[in-house]
Amino acid sequence: MSDPVLLEIDGRVATVTLNAPEKRNAMSPEMTEAFPRVLQEVAQADDVRAVIVTGTGSAFCAGGDLGFLHSGEPDVVTIREKMTGFYPRYLSLLDLDIPTVAAVNGPAIGAGFCLALMCDLRIASTDAPMSMPFVRIGIHPGMAATALLSRVVGQTTAADLLYTGRAVRGEEAERLGIVNRAVPPNEVMTAARDLAEQVAVNAPIALRYVKQGLRAAFRRELDQATAWEGFAQPVTMATDDVREGLAAVRERRDPHFRGR
Repeated sequence: MSDPVLLEIDGRVATVTLNAPEKRNAMSPEMTEAFPRVLQEVAQADDVRAVIVTGTGSAFCAGGDLGFLHSGEPDVVTIREKMTGFYPRYLSLLDLDIPTVAAVNGPAIGAGFCLALMCDLRIASTDAPMSMPFVRIGIHPGMAATALLSRVVGQTTAADLLYTGRAVRGEEAERLGIVNRAVPPNEVMTAARDLAEQVAVNAPIALRYVKQGLRAAFRRELDQATAWEGFAQPVTMATDDVREGLAAVRERRDPHFRGR
């Protein structure tokens, strides 16, 4: 079995690659265990000054695996325990003191979009959809989605994307400030590498302190968001609406939410 997260270090740039292309790099339990370990390797590498995060194949990341909601009657406490063990593994990317660049080579959906937003900079394919479709299946956003999206685009645009669940891509994503640059699909990794190299040539101590300063200004908002999401998401995951939302996805129809 291939490693669920790959690490390549080339000079001063490390590339972390989600590696489950057959599942569009969805966040499996194996990937969730491996991700923070790979970040630890990056943090301990003496010469790495920039990190690229990307996905194998045609997708960046399809988000979290919600398969456990398809069976049984999961209760709020069980869901909360599962999610509070899941999200911090990926949110550890925010604690990395090295500047990060997301190379969004394909769809970045839900928690996968959050992973891209955790990065300091983003290069995306012009045809890569990025969305927070949580409410379309009856779920409150998680993975610090509310704070991460608001930090990048402001509250009004964040409300648009979170309330509607619509996808943005290409020129619109660049115009909204979601990505630094949208490029043709075959240029994503080259553009991300070029940007990472522009960062990596600079003084590493100065870069580290700049990143820590930016993170400090965001930390309180992040903590408040994760605390609220840790309450609200499990509650919504235990509703009849989420079962209807998931059934609608499976059956490729519009959901009929009843607010219970």
